[in-house]
Amino acid sequence: MASPSNSSQNGGILGVSNKTSFGRCAVTTKTASGCITLQPGTGIVQALVVSGGGGGGTSYGSGGGGGGARQISSANASGTIPVTIGGGGAGGSNPNVAGANGVNSSFVGCGTTYSSTGGGVGRGPSNTAGNGGSGGGASNPPGTQGSGNAGSFSPSEGNPGGPGTGTGGNYGSAGGGGHGAVGGCGSNPTGGTGGAGTDFSPSFPGLPNSGVLAGGGGGGTFQGGSAGSGGPGGGGAAGAGGGNNAGTAGTANTGGGGGGASFQSAQATGGTGGSGAVAIKELDKASGVWSMQSQFQAQSQGKWPRFIPTFTMATKGIFMVAGGGGGGGVVLTPNSYTATFCGEAGSAIPITVGAGGTGVGWEILTIPGTDSVIGDSSTLNILTAKGGGGGSAGYPGWPVDPDAYNGRTGGSGGGGYGQNGGAGAAATQPGQAGDSGTYGFGFAGGAGNAGPRSGGGGGGAGSAGQDGQPGDGGDGGAGKDVTPVMGALGTPFFGPTNGFFAGGGGATDCGSTGGNGGAGPSGPLSGGGPAAYGGSPQVYRVGGAGVANTGGGAGASYAVNGPSTPATGGAIGGSGRIIINFPDSNTVSVTPGTNSVNPSPGSTKTAVFTVSGTLTVS
Repeated sequence: MASPSNSSQNGGILGVSNKTSFGRCAVTTKTASGCITLQPGTGIVQALVVSGGGGGGTSYGSGGGGGGARQISSANASGTIPVTIGGGGAGGSNPNVAGANGVNSSFVGCGTTYSSTGGGVGRGPSNTAGNGGSGGGASNPPGTQGSGNAGSFSPSEGNPGGPGTGTGGNYGSAGGGGHGAVGGCGSNPTGGTGGAGTDFSPSFPGLPNSGVLAGGGGGGTFQGGSAGSGGPGGGGAAGAGGGNNAGTAGTANTGGGGGGASFQSAQATGGTGGSGAVAIKELDKASGVWSMQSQFQAQSQGKWPRFIPTFTMATKGIFMVAGGGGGGGVVLTPNSYTATFCGEAGSAIPITVGAGGTGVGWEILTIPGTDSVIGDSSTLNILTAKGGGGGSAGYPGWPVDPDAYNGRTGGSGGGGYGQNGGAGAAATQPGQAGDSGTYGFGFAGGAGNAGPRSGGGGGGAGSAGQDGQPGDGGDGGAGKDVTPVMGALGTPFFGPTNGFFAGGGGATDCGSTGGNGGAGPSGPLSGGGPAAYGGSPQVYRVGGAGVANTGGGAGASYAVNGPSTPATGGAIGGSGRIIINFPDSNTVSVTPGTNSVNPSPGSTKTAVFTVSGTLTVS
């Protein structure tokens, strides 16, 4: 009997040689950060990841670059996958304030993060065009455009911004790069057109803007001339020539770059970049027989899908706190919560307990606390509590890093410097992807008060840090009470805080008193360190450290005489802690021996981690 004509290329196995991809399933598009729950049985996905576009430049500004756009042909994913949508960068503003690059978008499949790069900011008269997914354009007189494909991906995620060639008269700035084309050249008297985006709808139906995404912003002009239009794909047009006109924002969820402003007699604001988007196409294994040749080729190229088993871990609540800078971020799940991980049932799950942040010297950026994490790159559904942001550090006249006057972002934000009214920083914990954000807690740091020269308190997991007060540094934000979910477990489990964690550190001032560490709602401290008091005698004083294993922020130190003060000496934030309640029927073990598993009220056993280790549940 004759064999089928293709059997000789199929290892002698009879059947249809299948050289196509896996069968098509649903396409889900996300336009805001969150999670996508895949269909049961899905193990492989294709994806499109588009980041936020760059902001346009101020004055006769160039266009912002389109956000990087990547098509991921095959990624392992199952269950619930976290998705982060990058925002568009701010446009430049008066007086000569630079705008911002777009923010990266990403998703996580089986512990691997797939991302693209935010678009580069457009250039203003005293600013530099940003490199990015696609680069910002050059401004005129001739300047340098931003480069594209900042993530060094293959195939490329974008293109450079356009060059500037105009001199004199109504010179125009260049357009930002787009995914499909380089930004248009700026000339006299015309601003460059934004680079074109790409139509992704054939592969991912249902996308915003009919699927045409990641166009560049148009370039503005100087005292007349024709402003550049935005590139197809959501790029914003430049402000109209002949006036002080702001650039148009990139279209939301396209990754389009913002348009540059145009100048007549005063600076206007560049357009904000458009936010990004992520699309996921689920792929199921096709029927038929795969040829040995196809399998070998896919394996050699690292494209053959790996089917990874998953297992679930049912809990009666999880509490996590990161290391404090400001207060560490807190994750507190419901008291009936199931986590899913990639791997065989009974596999050891890595546990990371974050360290407290470190204080530093004058006008050096403080070091934030580090993250506490359940899982790692080999697992799915990683839970992460973000390290607390560091406080400000500065003294006018020694400008090592002007941004040191502002608090640093973190799970809860650090407070601002008092002498010049530094800004309190935002909290990043609530904005994390997936359950880390859904069940995350953190608040901003307080602002410094330049009048009395008093600093802002660090944010806590329960409330924001207090702004600097007359004659008194701001108090740290309150900690989070975790007892409603975890129960009144007491000292063996909670340590010294009685169930309140991640209070912010207090701030100091040039008066007589320093701020208190963040308190719990009913009074007990929640780990935040008190500040050193200011005023006489004029000597160096170290603030109170955050309490170990509470995620408490460190209190501010008081220093005199600028750089003659010791270069190090800011107090250290409190380290983190992870507590997980399990049904009593589970077998639970932890490493190393510093961590513990003990019976607790309500037919529960509780695992407590005060150092990094592993968790095994069966």
